[in-house]
Amino acid sequence: MNALERLHLLQAGDLPVHGGRTLAYVYDGGDAEVDRVGRAAVAAYAGSNALDPTAFPSLLTMENELIGFAARLLDAPDTVVGTVTSGGTESILLAVQGARDSRPDLDRPTMVMPSTAHAAFHKAAHYFGVRAVVVPVGPDFRADPEAMAAATDDSTVLVVASAPSYAHGVIDPVREIAAAASAAGVRCHVDACIGGWVLPYAARLGRPVQEWTFAVEGVTSISVDTHKYAYAPKGTSLLLHRDTALRRPQFFASAAWPGYTMLNQTTQSTRSGGPIAGTWAVVTTIGDEGYLRLAREVFEAVDRIVAVLAAEPCLRLVAEPDSTLVAFATDDSCDPFTVTDELVSRGWYVQPQLAFEGQPASVHLSVSAATLAHLDDFTVALRESVVAAREAGPVVVDDDVVAFIASLDPATLSDADFDGLLAACGLVGASADGSMELPSRMASVNAMLDLASTAMREALLLAFLDRLSRPSAAPAP
Repeated sequence: MNALERLHLLQAGDLPVHGGRTLAYVYDGGDAEVDRVGRAAVAAYAGSNALDPTAFPSLLTMENELIGFAARLLDAPDTVVGTVTSGGTESILLAVQGARDSRPDLDRPTMVMPSTAHAAFHKAAHYFGVRAVVVPVGPDFRADPEAMAAATDDSTVLVVASAPSYAHGVIDPVREIAAAASAAGVRCHVDACIGGWVLPYAARLGRPVQEWTFAVEGVTSISVDTHKYAYAPKGTSLLLHRDTALRRPQFFASAAWPGYTMLNQTTQSTRSGGPIAGTWAVVTTIGDEGYLRLAREVFEAVDRIVAVLAAEPCLRLVAEPDSTLVAFATDDSCDPFTVTDELVSRGWYVQPQLAFEGQPASVHLSVSAATLAHLDDFTVALRESVVAAREAGPVVVDDDVVAFIASLDPATLSDADFDGLLAACGLVGASADGSMELPSRMASVNAMLDLASTAMREALLLAFLDRLSRPSAAPAP
């Protein structure tokens, strides 16, 4: 078996990236020709390096044209500038880092963010020493502008809003948040990683979309992921700043060594040209009218899913979706984690969300345009999954397991603790080579995590990731 044959054999065990049935992690426009063009462009530029724009000027041209396309979508002024990054997390990291470095006079900078802001902001806080001031959201899961304004002080370098928030799919009141930030002389970043490429088209289709773009005074930067609803190959996002002065602290240069002067606009130095070229090729191929059509399809799918959920008495929307994200919860007769497993077993990959701050666990769907063609099948699969979940009953975590988790300290969780928990849960532990097998169904695991504290969830999942990521011997050629 040669390398490509084995690659395809390995890939057979992955989630499908096409077909509109994987409602997390991937986004499918449903056009095979667009996918072919994108993949061909990635391959053509796989060896190119965007580190030096003078060495590969074609990549610079493509990046500037992508920013220009996004600028028109986001109502940007003529002064806008932008950067192509590797994904939404890097865009968010750079927004936080740039805000921090714009205030070198502060020893302990902070950023104010709603509790629904993406976890990447916590990652940025951890990496860059910017303390996250987390403000509770209202009962509609939207940020509370007054509470955020009250939390803003002389140490604040950034205020954050979402368009929409990932967990619930609702847009924060950006106008009020940005106005308060501007009055305090603080930057305001809108995380539109998942909505930025589709919400402008939603507005053109006549759907109600509150203001969130650069048309809102006080918005200083916006992040938009092109690998989501631009339906581009994985590995690109855009970070736009209102003007060059706002972007300048993001850049890094160092001549303090005998080699070439390092000059970077992102956290990366070497950047493969493949994702940039693939994204440019897809955006150029689909074009403005193509994205309007895709938006019409994805929102029709969202509306139909909402109607299907309303017809199931034991299911309820967590929030009316403002965009393409749908979250639903269950009543006591129907376990959400079992519903998730049942949908997965029927070919629909959905994402469970654990209970948080008094809100129950839920099921999350990131809907794609390609999902629309399969909504009849989804309806049948959901109904069958609900019936199966009711018949199975609630997932019960053994009292001994609950007690065992309570006895653990997340700060000192050891391999022996983790193995003990696996054994107590009846899960498969480490094999002889130290690796770990993935369970076929996750309801019992998710139910266990649902009972754990936030810190313990993090510790257990870090241990799980560590156990999954162990060296293995490749087969001989």
